[in-house]
Amino acid sequence: MNETDFLKNFEQRMKCVGRYTVLCSNSFDKKLWKEYGIETRDEQMNMLFTLLLFIMEYSLREENCTMDEIAAFVGDISYEYFAHRLNFEQSRDFARFMVEDILGNGGSSMYFKAFDYEERTYKDINIRYIDNKVVYLDSGVRRTSYYLTDEGYNMVLATMEMENNLKLSIHEMLFKLHLEKADYNRAVDDIKNIFGQLRKQSQKIEEAILSVRRNALSYSVEEYGQLVEDNISTVVETREKFRLHRQFIDEKIGEFEEKQMNAEDFTAKEKDNLNNLRTIGRYLTRTLDEHQRILGQHFDLKKLYDEELENYSNMTLVQRFPFRSDVYDVILKDVSLLQNIDKVFNPLFIGQVNKIFNPEKMLEYQKKLKKSGTEDEDLELDFDEEAYSREKEQRRLERMKKYEGCVSTILEQLLKHRELTLETLNTGCDEEAWNRLLPTAEIFREVMIEFLTAGTIDIQALQREQTDYLMDASNGFVLNETLLSLMEDRKFRKIGKILIFPIEDGGHVHFKNVMDEFGNRRNFKCSNIGFRYEER
Repeated sequence: MNETDFLKNFEQRMKCVGRYTVLCSNSFDKKLWKEYGIETRDEQMNMLFTLLLFIMEYSLREENCTMDEIAAFVGDISYEYFAHRLNFEQSRDFARFMVEDILGNGGSSMYFKAFDYEERTYKDINIRYIDNKVVYLDSGVRRTSYYLTDEGYNMVLATMEMENNLKLSIHEMLFKLHLEKADYNRAVDDIKNIFGQLRKQSQKIEEAILSVRRNALSYSVEEYGQLVEDNISTVVETREKFRLHRQFIDEKIGEFEEKQMNAEDFTAKEKDNLNNLRTIGRYLTRTLDEHQRILGQHFDLKKLYDEELENYSNMTLVQRFPFRSDVYDVILKDVSLLQNIDKVFNPLFIGQVNKIFNPEKMLEYQKKLKKSGTEDEDLELDFDEEAYSREKEQRRLERMKKYEGCVSTILEQLLKHRELTLETLNTGCDEEAWNRLLPTAEIFREVMIEFLTAGTIDIQALQREQTDYLMDASNGFVLNETLLSLMEDRKFRKIGKILIFPIEDGGHVHFKNVMDEFGNRRNFKCSNIGFRYEER
């Protein structure tokens, strides 16, 4: 892959930037704004976009938007919201100034120079926000009507942030469309945008976790609910789609590589397509990894938020306050508040100090107060690395046995019921099975996350993959390896495919008296999950 491939179609990106740059350039240098009560650049931009939205509203309704309508609107807005009283003539002049001088640039064409890295030169991009046409009113009077161009629509619509899950769906739809048309160059840009969207979602979760740790009460329930909804929709709705895309890309790469090996004439275009497909494959792998990361962060945030709110509810008698906002930020604004800081620290030094530390005593030679009854013996400290390694391996095997017991219990209950939920597992297991299902809260949580992340597990596909590739065993828990190991047991061999899905009933499963990694007994709850299997 070329090091500057990410700069392809750079001029298209700069076209979006140019819309705002040209508008700002046309507006900021005009001194006529002050005659209409507009003093700052912020006010200029707010008024211009207010006007653009007004014109867009008329354009969408396919109604005439003459200068009289615009002037009346500008006059009402200036008086009602900005406290600027303008008569009709002033409103008309103000409207004409914004429409003709700024948005229309006095009738002159507007251009923005965007650099094209593929051709190594600047390209002139024409920018045009509004256009006009001649219309005849009911009275037969001839007027000029204004409407938004495509550039104007794109700029105004881009200012409204759409929901994250809708953005992801749109990018995925474009990605699929470009794959179907074999336009792999554009598909590379699409998958990069998708990965960037997922990385942005992951960063939002990290910021939320940090905010909750600082002060859970400053993070509203509405914000938490919206973020949780975005997380679930991001992972559940798109993971399976991207897994299928990954399979499709692998097949296409195989076709191109086979053609490259066997065909004498492998064109430059086909070579570019193969390189683009490999780039798409790498980003799809990173996208699926990002899905799993978001899911893990989702559970971390959920656990942290529950714990913090529970801690606050248990400490209702303790008055707490955010030190950063109530103390630190206040002092930074007014440093004179530190004038009496000594009164805060004085109580720390009122008490009588019992002992005084003498640094000179540190440097004196230390003598024994009492002679030892036995002669000094040479003490040899030996670290038995081999014994330590054996002990460490033993601990790892014991932990892996717990993972295996948890997964095995789920499979046994799945064979018994064919379809079950976490609620069924919680209430339907006997004591022995329940203890194997929940050896510790952390192990059970990790197993559930792995199952939910996988979504659908094809046992036969895993076994074929194990046959085709020689893989080293992992030191930690890997769900696929554990399942393959358990499938050697005859009682599990009828399972061909396992399907895992969230139960959308809004309920939670409550597990009580479960031991954690530190030996404490705890109660916890988690969202309900369903399991179903298909026979071979």
